[in-house]
Amino acid sequence: MVDLHHLELRTADHNVQALNEARIAWIPIEAIRATIDARPAVARALWRDTLIDGAIQREWILNVGRRDARTRIAHLLCELIYRRNSVPLSETQRRFELPMSQEQIADATALTPVHVNRMLQHLEAEQLIARDRRMFVVQDWDALCRVADFNPAYLNLM
Repeated sequence: MVDLHHLELRTADHNVQALNEARIAWIPIEAIRATIDARPAVARALWRDTLIDGAIQREWILNVGRRDARTRIAHLLCELIYRRNSVPLSETQRRFELPMSQEQIADATALTPVHVNRMLQHLEAEQLIARDRRMFVVQDWDALCRVADFNPAYLNLM
């Protein structure tokens, strides 16, 4: 669920953008509040979701504030892959389409598109990834995770 913060905050200080086709459902705040009041288990699940959002936000503050460009790009790739699969990669899961332009990757990592391109080329030269436009292949998951300083615990998927 996106934007649980709006249950208590009046205005949004951000926006949300889908990277590819998405189906959305608008649920009135009043309906969510009524469900939370009637079902404590739903309230706990939504609170857990909010806590995970906070953990992800803290990881990305660290990513942008303390990690170099190569590590940021590798970290983004690891997080997207891990969230997509939620388990260690099988051979077929090593190939994926990244529906982000280099400009969008740049926005996510606080880099310029030119620097993103250089870092992707670097990761390719290190044989951590291979790519053809938006199709990526992870060639060495463990090494990519090391470069990324990636520990998926903050995602709380398991």
